[in-house]
Amino acid sequence: MPGFFFSHNNMTELNGKEDCKLAEGKVHKKKQKTFGADLKSYLKCMVPHIESGIKASNSRNVMLSAEEVIQWSQSLEKLLASQSGQGVFREFLKSEFSEENIEFWLACEDYKKTKSDHLHGKAERIYEEFVQSDAIKQINIDYQMREATAKKAQDPTHSSFDEAQKTVYVLMERDSYPRFLKSKSYLNLLNQLQNNASK
Repeated sequence: MPGFFFSHNNMTELNGKEDCKLAEGKVHKKKQKTFGADLKSYLKCMVPHIESGIKASNSRNVMLSAEEVIQWSQSLEKLLASQSGQGVFREFLKSEFSEENIEFWLACEDYKKTKSDHLHGKAERIYEEFVQSDAIKQINIDYQMREATAKKAQDPTHSSFDEAQKTVYVLMERDSYPRFLKSKSYLNLLNQLQNNASK
């Protein structure tokens, strides 16, 4: 079991209370329950994403309908228009080590809604994260487009990343999207929802 770290104060407090009860010759089960509750709340604070992730995956299946999942197969546009679709497609892209494509596409969608006085900061972040030649999540665009996008990002407008976004969209549409529709993750989800609906 991995080690858990508690602050010195909390441990002193727990040990202090435990010592008092031991001295009185009374060790109550209530203390063990309290310690369990303390551990549970501590873990919730330290790793809240675990619990929310479990809820999200359970609720996703509850909230999704087979009809919605079937619609994802009609076009990449319909898939990306769905919050759940984005999530499932992103997981698939992660398995193919190409999640930078959807992350860039989503960053561009967010960028288009940005207020003008915040464009410069967001453009810089998108450029550094996805476009520059040594970017951590570098997208697959050619040299000319990389250079053109760099220039547009220096004097940003709401359409600075449009061309690069379109290129990445077409790349996903022609490459990843058809594989996604044939993937176990998509087909299993669809089968599960269809089976649930028929029960």
